[in-house]
Amino acid sequence: MLILGFESSCDETGVALVDASGPATPRLLGHALHSQIEMHRAYGGVVPELASRDHIRRVLPLADAVMAEAGRPLSAIDAVAYTRGPGLAGALLVGSGVACALGMALGKPVIGIHHLEGHLLSPFLSADPPVFPFVALLVSGGHTQLMLVDGVGRYELLGETIDDAAGEAFDKSAKLLGLDYPGGPALARLAQAGDPQAFRFPRPLLHSGDLDFSFAGLKTAVLTQVKKLAHARPEGPATSRLADPLTPQQRADVAASVQAAIVDVLVKKSLAALEATGLRRLVVAGGVGANARLRAQLDAACQRRQVRVHYPELHLCTDNGAMIALAAGLRVQAGLADAALHQPDYRFDVRPRWPLAELAPAPGAAD
Repeated sequence: MLILGFESSCDETGVALVDASGPATPRLLGHALHSQIEMHRAYGGVVPELASRDHIRRVLPLADAVMAEAGRPLSAIDAVAYTRGPGLAGALLVGSGVACALGMALGKPVIGIHHLEGHLLSPFLSADPPVFPFVALLVSGGHTQLMLVDGVGRYELLGETIDDAAGEAFDKSAKLLGLDYPGGPALARLAQAGDPQAFRFPRPLLHSGDLDFSFAGLKTAVLTQVKKLAHARPEGPATSRLADPLTPQQRADVAASVQAAIVDVLVKKSLAALEATGLRRLVVAGGVGANARLRAQLDAACQRRQVRVHYPELHLCTDNGAMIALAAGLRVQAGLADAALHQPDYRFDVRPRWPLAELAPAPGAAD
């Protein structure tokens, strides 16, 4: 069974084709991705209207490229999947509209997929795929969650952020340091030249006794430290651009210390979740999962505890069509997309806000 997947929830346009035939894990046959980073960099962040327009320009050429890579005609597709939410409403509408129109034109079913479920299951496309059950650390954009995963569509929320997510803490701290968009990767690169112990930033909720996260206080602490360093410079008072009066080494030290604080919290909460559930398998998914310090710290901690840890391939940590097609394939195999397959409905809606805990058994079915 061939499933073509579309991802357009934010600032990446992704299209991919998977083969979900039989009981084996769906196999990736073709994958194409366009990032809008350069377009949005001039604005310091994602501009929703520009993102939507760019998805419109990119989605069909990417689909053609994927089918050419796989060596299959569009007529060979058995189902079309798309990201239904969460994300930017206008951007989601592009992918869902194209997917449903294509499905109707080909007379094939369409399956709406939860964006975070795509991230959650993306390690199944890696060279070292996990097996159920496992604890998942989901660190994607505005989401930081710990989930107990018993199987496809069987997710229990263990803990989540009560304010800023880890990715937002990276991005907001990077902005305070005057780094370009996207801030998280830029901060991680700068941190390589810094001392992670130079500044003792808070580790919010580290000893709270639960599995929730909070990073808003860390952002405030970074702002306070940057202002203090800026005003301490003899050249003059801090300007409106706080990073300008800092020395290169100070900026690197702040970046390294921020990264260390975020990673410490993520690692220790993940270990606490493993202990609470009694499981010995951890999956890390989402954009922050590509962070080298996070991977190194988790690998070391899990090795000491004889816990297996799994990640997506680095090129699949960001938003992509492969994870959407994969999630659709796994849902088909688990019998969770039967309504969409047997009663195709080409009406569509999108859910910009859609908690993963509310995931319905068959999100491709019409409400």
